[in-house]
Amino acid sequence: MKDPVNSSKKSSAKGGDVSSPSGFFPRWMNINIIAQDVGFFILGLIGASIVGWVIFPAVLYSKHPQPINFNHALHLDSEKVDGIEGETKAEKCLSCHVFRDDGTFAGIPKLEKCTECHDDPESPLGETPQEKAFMTKYVADDKEIPWFVYSKQPDCVYFPHIAHVKMGNIDCTTCHGDFADNEKLPLYVKNRLTGYSMNIWGERISGFYWNKKFSDRMKMDDCARCHTEKGQEQNNACFVCHK
Repeated sequence: MKDPVNSSKKSSAKGGDVSSPSGFFPRWMNINIIAQDVGFFILGLIGASIVGWVIFPAVLYSKHPQPINFNHALHLDSEKVDGIEGETKAEKCLSCHVFRDDGTFAGIPKLEKCTECHDDPESPLGETPQEKAFMTKYVADDKEIPWFVYSKQPDCVYFPHIAHVKMGNIDCTTCHGDFADNEKLPLYVKNRLTGYSMNIWGERISGFYWNKKFSDRMKMDDCARCHTEKGQEQNNACFVCHK
């Protein structure tokens, strides 16, 4: 007389559909090999992520302090600094970051602008080491400060500030971020391959941002997005910005 239980087991084994001891996988699937492969994949993914997101950026970028510090917050305090005009931060910024008579933008002020106040190397306007170094190293020798420019673009890029600030009514902080409250200048982070600031590409090398602001980076597609949002799609043509 045949044992129905043993007979059923043999029949299922011949058909190849008996489940593994875990009850989830067929016997022909080697769970140990799959687990090993998944483990190697996870380890490889972690290793690649560390190389791509930690080691590569550390090698790609170099950090440089500015020649001297500049306290924006102090210089925008009209109660402490003479010659700062305007009610808003943007208006006060234009006291030093001026538009010339022909409409071009001066950008970072030259030493000539600084010496309108800091004119006597023997009489610094503050007691900080930075002030003394500025007076003795630059003002006394009539030497321009070799600032690192966070927003410097390639020579082929044409950006008219007057069209954006005066005609477009775009606040400076939209693209440059808020420097007005800074007491210390941030480090200049330079891309060793391109020679340009990390502010151009953005702090996130992936280019992905959850709550992206225009001040996060200064790439061409960011300019195009702003043009489109403001109904100025015609300014996305290549020849408008690339001369």
